[in-house]
Amino acid sequence: MFSIGVLSKKTGVKVPTIRYYEQIGLIAPAIRTTGNQRRYRESELERLGFIKHARDLGFSIEAISALIELNHHPDKSCAAANAIARQQLRDTRAKIASLKKLETELVRIDEGCAGEGVVSDCYVLRSLADHGQCMAGHD
Repeated sequence: MFSIGVLSKKTGVKVPTIRYYEQIGLIAPAIRTTGNQRRYRESELERLGFIKHARDLGFSIEAISALIELNHHPDKSCAAANAIARQQLRDTRAKIASLKKLETELVRIDEGCAGEGVVSDCYVLRSLADHGQCMAGHD
């Protein structure tokens, strides 16, 4: 059995986040000691490791919840899990494309300003004030 602090240290998940995951049902409720301290089983340590890894890969809480639910049915096809992972990949690729556009725009702004001159004629500030000057969409 692990205290919430030990669980946090072992997984790298902050204590308030562990409490939140418990509150929303991603991990089982802790067993309470006579002193009302939370105690977690090895299975919750493993579950929290799974959640942490999935979060690090950008999966949403909803996707993680669905994956956990699928894990409760070991005889089912893994097609649903694969679909969730495939959607995460699509979402990640879309974010990368958006970040590349953002990078292009930031390079343009940076290269347009030598850092010399006065604020009233600053290319960076003018560019930020007028979205119409942007060369690439980066919403």
